[in-house]
Amino acid sequence: MRQFTAVVNPTAGGATSAAALLGVARLLREAGAELETEYSRSLAHAREIARQAGARGRVVLAVGGDGMAGGIGGALSGTGALLGLVPAGRGNDFARALELPTEPAALAELLLRGEPRPVDTIEVTSAVHDRTVVLGSVYAGVDALANHHANNGRLLRGTASYYAGALRAITTWRATRYRVTVDGDQHAFTGYTAVAANSGYYGSNRLIAPAARVDDGLLEVVMIHHAPRRLFFALMNELGTGAHVHRPQVRVLRGREVRIEADRAIPYGADGEVEAVVPVTARVLPGALRVLCRTPD
Repeated sequence: MRQFTAVVNPTAGGATSAAALLGVARLLREAGAELETEYSRSLAHAREIARQAGARGRVVLAVGGDGMAGGIGGALSGTGALLGLVPAGRGNDFARALELPTEPAALAELLLRGEPRPVDTIEVTSAVHDRTVVLGSVYAGVDALANHHANNGRLLRGTASYYAGALRAITTWRATRYRVTVDGDQHAFTGYTAVAANSGYYGSNRLIAPAARVDDGLLEVVMIHHAPRRLFFALMNELGTGAHVHRPQVRVLRGREVRIEADRAIPYGADGEVEAVVPVTARVLPGALRVLCRTPD
Protein backbone atom coordinates (compact mmCIF):
# COMPACT_ATOMS: atom_id res chain seq x y z
CA MET A 1 0.00 0.00 0.00
CA ARG A 2 1.31 3.43 -0.91
CA GLN A 3 2.45 5.91 1.71
CA PHE A 4 1.54 9.56 1.14
CA THR A 5 2.80 12.92 2.31
CA ALA A 6 0.40 15.77 1.58
CA VAL A 7 1.96 19.24 1.38
CA VAL A 8 -0.36 22.18 2.12
CA ASN A 9 0.49 25.87 2.25
CA PRO A 10 -1.81 27.36 4.91
CA THR A 11 -0.93 30.94 3.92
CA ALA A 12 -2.10 30.61 0.29
CA GLY A 13 -5.68 29.42 -0.03
CA GLY A 14 -5.17 27.17 2.94
CA ALA A 15 -8.87 26.79 3.79
CA THR A 16 -9.70 25.67 0.26
CA SER A 17 -6.72 23.31 0.17
CA ALA A 18 -7.59 21.79 3.54
CA ALA A 19 -11.19 21.24 2.44
CA ALA A 20 -10.11 19.58 -0.81
CA LEU A 21 -7.73 17.28 1.04
CA LEU A 22 -10.21 16.29 3.73
CA GLY A 23 -12.43 14.01 1.66
CA VAL A 24 -9.56 12.43 -0.25
CA ALA A 25 -7.55 11.87 2.95
CA ARG A 26 -10.42 10.02 4.61
CA LEU A 27 -10.79 7.68 1.65
CA LEU A 28 -7.04 7.01 1.47
CA ARG A 29 -6.91 6.12 5.16
CA GLU A 30 -10.04 3.97 4.97
CA ALA A 31 -8.33 1.99 2.22
CA GLY A 32 -5.37 1.34 4.53
CA ALA A 33 -2.91 3.88 3.15
CA GLU A 34 -0.69 5.90 5.47
CA LEU A 35 -1.05 9.65 5.05
CA GLU A 36 0.87 12.42 6.77
CA THR A 37 0.12 16.11 6.27
CA GLU A 38 2.83 18.76 6.23
CA TYR A 39 2.08 22.49 6.37
CA SER A 40 4.59 24.67 4.57
CA ARG A 41 5.57 28.25 5.37
CA SER A 42 6.26 29.16 1.75
CA LEU A 43 6.62 27.63 -1.68
CA ALA A 44 10.36 27.20 -1.07
CA HIS A 45 9.60 25.35 2.16
CA ALA A 46 7.04 23.21 0.31
CA ARG A 47 9.73 22.21 -2.18
CA GLU A 48 12.04 21.20 0.66
CA ILE A 49 9.34 19.10 2.33
CA ALA A 50 8.56 17.43 -1.00
CA ARG A 51 12.18 16.51 -1.70
CA GLN A 52 12.59 15.01 1.75
CA ALA A 53 9.36 13.01 1.50
CA GLY A 54 10.22 11.78 -1.98
CA ALA A 55 13.65 10.65 -0.81
CA ARG A 56 11.88 8.49 1.80
CA GLY A 57 9.93 6.76 -0.95
CA ARG A 58 6.61 8.44 -0.18
CA VAL A 59 4.11 9.65 -2.76
CA VAL A 60 4.08 13.44 -2.48
CA LEU A 61 0.65 15.06 -2.80
CA ALA A 62 0.68 18.70 -3.94
CA VAL A 63 -2.47 20.19 -2.45
CA GLY A 64 -3.37 23.50 -4.06
CA GLY A 65 -3.32 25.20 -7.44
CA ASP A 66 -0.83 25.47 -10.27
CA GLY A 67 1.75 27.32 -8.19
CA MET A 68 1.84 24.49 -5.65
CA ALA A 69 1.76 21.79 -8.32
CA GLY A 70 4.53 23.47 -10.30
CA GLY A 71 6.69 24.18 -7.26
CA ILE A 72 6.49 20.66 -5.85
CA GLY A 73 6.56 18.97 -9.25
CA GLY A 74 9.61 21.02 -10.16
CA ALA A 75 11.32 20.01 -6.92
CA LEU A 76 10.70 16.31 -7.67
CA SER A 77 11.69 16.56 -11.35
CA GLY A 78 14.56 14.20 -12.10
CA THR A 79 14.49 12.54 -8.68
CA GLY A 80 12.37 9.50 -9.51
CA ALA A 81 9.90 10.40 -6.76
CA LEU A 82 6.18 10.01 -7.39
CA LEU A 83 3.81 13.01 -7.47
CA GLY A 84 0.07 13.10 -6.89
CA LEU A 85 -2.14 16.18 -7.27
CA VAL A 86 -5.09 17.26 -5.15
CA PRO A 87 -6.40 20.27 -7.15
CA ALA A 88 -7.53 23.13 -4.90
CA GLY A 89 -6.56 26.35 -6.65
CA ARG A 90 -8.06 29.03 -8.86
CA GLY A 91 -6.84 27.50 -12.09
CA ASN A 92 -5.81 23.85 -11.65
CA ASP A 93 -4.62 24.00 -15.25
CA PHE A 94 -2.00 21.25 -15.07
CA ALA A 95 -4.48 18.92 -13.35
CA ARG A 96 -6.91 19.69 -16.18
CA ALA A 97 -4.29 18.83 -18.79
CA LEU A 98 -3.79 15.48 -17.04
CA GLU A 99 -7.59 14.96 -17.00
CA LEU A 100 -7.59 14.32 -13.27
CA PRO A 101 -10.99 13.55 -11.71
CA THR A 102 -12.45 16.21 -9.44
CA GLU A 103 -14.71 13.90 -7.42
CA PRO A 104 -12.93 12.74 -4.20
CA ALA A 105 -13.69 9.02 -4.57
CA ALA A 106 -12.38 8.88 -8.15
CA LEU A 107 -9.30 10.90 -7.24
CA ALA A 108 -8.55 8.72 -4.21
CA GLU A 109 -8.89 5.58 -6.35
CA LEU A 110 -6.44 7.01 -8.86
CA LEU A 111 -3.94 7.90 -6.13
CA LEU A 112 -4.22 4.44 -4.58
CA ARG A 113 -4.06 2.30 -7.69
CA GLY A 114 -3.13 4.48 -10.65
CA GLU A 115 0.00 3.74 -12.64
CA PRO A 116 2.84 6.30 -12.66
CA ARG A 117 3.09 8.22 -15.91
CA PRO A 118 6.28 10.03 -16.98
CA VAL A 119 5.63 13.63 -17.99
CA ASP A 120 7.86 16.45 -19.17
CA THR A 121 8.91 19.42 -17.05
CA ILE A 122 10.39 22.81 -18.00
CA GLU A 123 13.75 24.15 -16.83
CA VAL A 124 13.57 27.95 -16.58
CA THR A 125 16.66 30.14 -16.48
CA SER A 126 17.18 33.90 -16.60
CA ALA A 127 19.78 36.45 -15.59
CA VAL A 128 17.67 37.80 -12.73
CA HIS A 129 16.11 34.60 -11.36
CA ASP A 130 17.66 31.38 -10.08
CA ARG A 131 17.19 28.26 -12.19
CA THR A 132 13.86 26.65 -11.45
CA VAL A 133 11.75 23.83 -12.85
CA VAL A 134 8.01 24.16 -13.52
CA LEU A 135 5.29 22.04 -15.09
CA GLY A 136 2.85 24.02 -17.20
CA SER A 137 4.22 26.97 -19.16
CA VAL A 138 6.44 30.02 -19.33
CA TYR A 139 4.78 33.17 -20.68
CA ALA A 140 6.18 36.64 -21.29
CA GLY A 141 3.99 39.64 -21.93
CA VAL A 142 0.48 40.84 -21.26
CA ASP A 143 -0.51 37.51 -19.70
CA ALA A 144 2.32 37.69 -17.16
CA LEU A 145 1.26 41.23 -16.30
CA ALA A 146 -2.36 40.06 -15.94
CA ASN A 147 -1.29 37.25 -13.61
CA HIS A 148 0.69 39.75 -11.52
CA HIS A 149 -2.40 41.94 -11.15
CA ALA A 150 -4.54 38.90 -10.28
CA ASN A 151 -2.11 37.69 -7.62
CA ASN A 152 -1.85 41.11 -6.03
CA GLY A 153 -5.48 42.21 -6.26
CA ARG A 154 -7.33 42.56 -2.98
CA LEU A 155 -10.96 42.96 -4.01
CA LEU A 156 -11.58 39.89 -6.17
CA ARG A 157 -10.78 36.22 -5.74
CA GLY A 158 -10.93 33.11 -7.87
CA THR A 159 -11.53 33.30 -11.63
CA ALA A 160 -12.87 36.85 -11.34
CA SER A 161 -9.41 38.03 -10.32
CA TYR A 162 -7.98 36.69 -13.59
CA TYR A 163 -10.55 38.56 -15.69
CA ALA A 164 -9.97 41.80 -13.79
CA GLY A 165 -6.19 41.37 -14.04
CA ALA A 166 -6.40 40.69 -17.77
CA LEU A 167 -8.55 43.75 -18.42
CA ARG A 168 -6.15 45.98 -16.52
CA ALA A 169 -3.12 44.52 -18.29
CA ILE A 170 -4.59 44.78 -21.80
CA THR A 171 -5.77 48.36 -21.45
CA THR A 172 -2.33 49.52 -20.30
CA TRP A 173 -0.19 47.36 -22.62
CA ARG A 174 2.03 49.04 -25.20
CA ALA A 175 3.49 47.43 -28.30
CA THR A 176 6.51 45.28 -27.62
CA ARG A 177 9.11 44.00 -30.07
CA TYR A 178 9.94 40.33 -29.39
CA ARG A 179 12.77 38.07 -30.46
CA VAL A 180 11.92 34.41 -29.83
CA THR A 181 14.57 31.78 -30.55
CA VAL A 182 13.28 28.22 -30.98
CA ASP A 183 15.99 25.56 -31.20
CA GLY A 184 18.39 28.13 -32.65
CA ASP A 185 16.01 29.74 -35.16
CA GLN A 186 15.08 33.38 -34.46
CA HIS A 187 11.60 34.81 -34.95
CA ALA A 188 10.95 38.54 -34.52
CA PHE A 189 7.53 40.16 -34.17
CA THR A 190 5.66 42.98 -32.47
CA GLY A 191 2.86 41.85 -30.21
CA TYR A 192 1.37 40.86 -26.89
CA THR A 193 2.97 37.66 -25.66
CA ALA A 194 5.12 34.62 -26.28
CA VAL A 195 4.29 31.37 -24.50
CA ALA A 196 6.37 28.19 -24.19
CA ALA A 197 3.76 25.61 -23.20
CA ASN A 198 4.14 22.09 -21.88
CA SER A 199 0.48 21.99 -20.82
CA GLY A 200 -2.23 23.27 -23.14
CA TYR A 201 -3.96 25.24 -20.37
CA TYR A 202 -2.98 28.34 -18.45
CA GLY A 203 -4.58 31.34 -16.74
CA SER A 204 -7.57 29.44 -15.29
CA ASN A 205 -8.85 27.14 -18.03
CA ARG A 206 -7.63 29.10 -21.05
CA LEU A 207 -6.54 26.72 -23.82
CA ILE A 208 -3.51 28.67 -25.00
CA ALA A 209 -1.82 25.74 -26.79
CA PRO A 210 -4.40 23.16 -27.94
CA ALA A 211 -1.80 20.83 -29.49
CA ALA A 212 0.50 20.78 -26.45
CA ARG A 213 1.16 17.39 -24.86
CA VAL A 214 2.79 16.88 -21.48
CA ASP A 215 4.76 13.82 -22.59
CA ASP A 216 5.98 14.49 -26.15
CA GLY A 217 9.38 16.00 -25.28
CA LEU A 218 8.45 19.30 -26.94
CA LEU A 219 7.18 22.75 -26.02
CA GLU A 220 4.39 24.40 -27.97
CA VAL A 221 5.45 27.99 -28.71
CA VAL A 222 2.54 30.41 -29.14
CA MET A 223 3.25 33.95 -30.32
CA ILE A 224 0.43 36.50 -30.41
CA HIS A 225 1.27 39.34 -32.77
CA HIS A 226 0.00 42.89 -32.73
CA ALA A 227 -3.72 43.38 -33.39
CA PRO A 228 -6.18 46.23 -32.84
CA ARG A 229 -7.39 46.16 -29.26
CA ARG A 230 -10.96 45.23 -30.24
CA LEU A 231 -9.70 42.26 -32.26
CA PHE A 232 -7.39 41.26 -29.42
CA PHE A 233 -10.34 41.07 -27.01
CA ALA A 234 -12.11 38.77 -29.49
CA LEU A 235 -8.98 36.66 -29.72
CA MET A 236 -8.80 36.42 -25.93
CA ASN A 237 -12.38 35.14 -25.84
CA GLU A 238 -11.34 32.34 -28.20
CA LEU A 239 -8.82 31.06 -25.66
CA GLY A 240 -11.69 29.13 -24.10
CA THR A 241 -11.78 26.75 -27.05
CA GLY A 242 -8.34 27.17 -28.59
CA ALA A 243 -9.83 28.68 -31.77
CA HIS A 244 -7.41 31.62 -31.54
CA VAL A 245 -4.62 29.54 -33.11
CA HIS A 246 -6.41 29.85 -36.47
CA ARG A 247 -6.11 33.65 -36.43
CA PRO A 248 -3.44 35.17 -38.71
CA GLN A 249 -2.16 37.14 -35.69
CA VAL A 250 -1.18 33.90 -33.93
CA ARG A 251 1.83 31.82 -34.84
CA VAL A 252 2.56 28.41 -33.33
CA LEU A 253 5.90 26.58 -33.41
CA ARG A 254 7.34 23.59 -31.58
CA GLY A 255 10.76 23.06 -30.05
CA ARG A 256 12.87 21.82 -27.19
CA GLU A 257 14.48 25.09 -26.13
CA VAL A 258 12.90 28.53 -26.31
CA ARG A 259 14.52 31.87 -25.48
CA ILE A 260 12.29 34.93 -25.19
CA GLU A 261 13.75 38.44 -25.46
CA ALA A 262 12.13 41.84 -25.93
CA ASP A 263 12.99 45.48 -26.54
CA ARG A 264 12.03 46.37 -22.97
CA ALA A 265 11.92 44.71 -19.57
CA ILE A 266 8.54 43.02 -19.87
CA PRO A 267 7.49 40.52 -17.19
CA TYR A 268 7.44 36.77 -17.55
CA GLY A 269 5.71 34.20 -15.39
CA ALA A 270 5.72 30.44 -14.93
CA ASP A 271 2.93 28.33 -13.43
CA GLY A 272 1.42 31.44 -11.88
CA GLU A 273 4.22 31.89 -9.36
CA VAL A 274 7.62 32.77 -10.81
CA GLU A 275 7.75 36.49 -11.59
CA ALA A 276 10.73 38.24 -13.21
CA VAL A 277 11.59 40.02 -16.47
CA VAL A 278 12.95 38.81 -19.80
CA PRO A 279 15.21 37.53 -21.23
CA VAL A 280 14.24 34.02 -20.17
CA THR A 281 15.02 30.55 -21.51
CA ALA A 282 12.71 27.54 -21.24
CA ARG A 283 14.06 24.05 -21.94
CA VAL A 284 11.99 20.88 -21.89
CA LEU A 285 13.12 18.00 -19.65
CA PRO A 286 11.53 14.95 -21.30
CA GLY A 287 9.88 12.42 -19.00
CA ALA A 288 11.55 13.95 -15.95
CA LEU A 289 8.63 13.55 -13.53
CA ARG A 290 6.48 10.58 -12.51
CA VAL A 291 2.85 11.52 -11.85
CA LEU A 292 -0.20 9.53 -10.80
CA CYS A 293 -2.75 10.27 -13.49
CA ARG A 294 -4.82 8.63 -16.15
CA THR A 295 -2.97 6.96 -18.98
CA PRO A 296 -3.85 8.64 -22.30
CA ASP A 297 -5.87 6.62 -24.78
